[in-house]
Amino acid sequence: MATVNFLYRSTKDKSELNVRLLFRHQSKQYKKGFKDYVLGAKTEIEVESRYWNKMQGIKPKTAKERVSKDESAEYNNSKTFVTKETNKIRQHIQSELKSINIEDLLSVDRDNLTLDKKWLQNVIKNYYTPQDGTQELPKTLLKYYEYFLSEKMFQAKKGDIKDSTIRKYRVTKNLLIKYEIETNSTILVKNVNNQFKRKLENFCFNHGYAYNSIVRSIKSIKTVCLHARSNNIETSHQLDNFKAPYRKAESIYLNIEEIEKIEKIPSEKLIESLDNARDWLIISCYTGQRVSDFLKFTKDNLRKKQNKLLIDFTQKKVNKKMSVALHPKVVEIIDKRNGEFPRAISDQRYNDYIKEVCKIAEINQKVMGSKKMETEPGSKIYRNKTGLYEKWELVTSHIGRRSFATNFYGEIPTIFLMNATGHKKEETFLKYIGKTSDDLAMGMFNFPAFDYR
Repeated sequence: MATVNFLYRSTKDKSELNVRLLFRHQSKQYKKGFKDYVLGAKTEIEVESRYWNKMQGIKPKTAKERVSKDESAEYNNSKTFVTKETNKIRQHIQSELKSINIEDLLSVDRDNLTLDKKWLQNVIKNYYTPQDGTQELPKTLLKYYEYFLSEKMFQAKKGDIKDSTIRKYRVTKNLLIKYEIETNSTILVKNVNNQFKRKLENFCFNHGYAYNSIVRSIKSIKTVCLHARSNNIETSHQLDNFKAPYRKAESIYLNIEEIEKIEKIPSEKLIESLDNARDWLIISCYTGQRVSDFLKFTKDNLRKKQNKLLIDFTQKKVNKKMSVALHPKVVEIIDKRNGEFPRAISDQRYNDYIKEVCKIAEINQKVMGSKKMETEPGSKIYRNKTGLYEKWELVTSHIGRRSFATNFYGEIPTIFLMNATGHKKEETFLKYIGKTSDDLAMGMFNFPAFDYR
């Protein structure tokens, strides 16, 4: 009668279980009339050593080995999972053992069975990767991430999703690689639960990641695991509640007075590259477009209708055709440049130049915000750090779009502003400019019907 049991053979706090097969083969060829066999192999059942000891009734020797009451839910979940997996593997091994004729496995000298450790390893391998002509999808999170990304990159080639989306998934994948290396662990898709989430959050905070960056990664991991679930890969029952709320970021924008200060910088204070960037910044503040769109504006995009100047283009991010009315300030810049837009520059150079322009314009009010800073001198690793900074330090290429939406809210009907920015839902637009329900309620007092006087 074959016996299958499981052992924890690692010195690590968390590791995979080993399976051990014990059976006795009776034959007249043996001196005792029988021979005992003990075969071992490694499984993919990962469990904490202290959880395993408790499951086996082994009393903890130190406080570190105890399972606290606060961990009872995690322990019960682990016990359920381990019990389920060990039973399935036990049945699989016993089924494989019954399906073979042991006598056929006797070696030529009829002294030893070729039913050895390698045979058991292949049985375990076939359990996780059935050899039925089909490819088994990976069950580890990083390997499945690679499979998921390969699908997304194929969709990107067809134009179904944006390259920026792929980049975001890659950022999370790189985070997971770093996590596994530093924690010396391998994450299984089925172990993506609240306990893993807490460990990942602590890891990220200790490495200086911004809170909302961590939230984006958590959402990305959940998306990948739900994709795995759709492919019949086992996932944690906690996955549906695997989430973290975004924290409201400070809305940094340039008000009209600050934009005017930028316009009035004397030309002699600006070299050509900064003057060029200054004009692009003003254009962005009065058109409300993304940097990926407005830096590509040329005179060929211009169109006149009823003596009014419009610009036609397709928003890159959402592939939406746009026709936007040009503000007189934008027309002034075009006229100043003899019907041309400013010289085209890269996004990065624009980002750097407009900070310098705003510094020269003395946009130096202290405001709360976050900016990328090197984690350690010379490390070349940058993280967003929240703090109190002079406003020019927080200026980025996106500030013009937010400034447009914020400055003209209440001055121009929201439907027209949304048409210009490309927002589809008013709720999304209001959230974008940081308007709360109180702001909307107080706005009613601007109308005569609500005037108390």
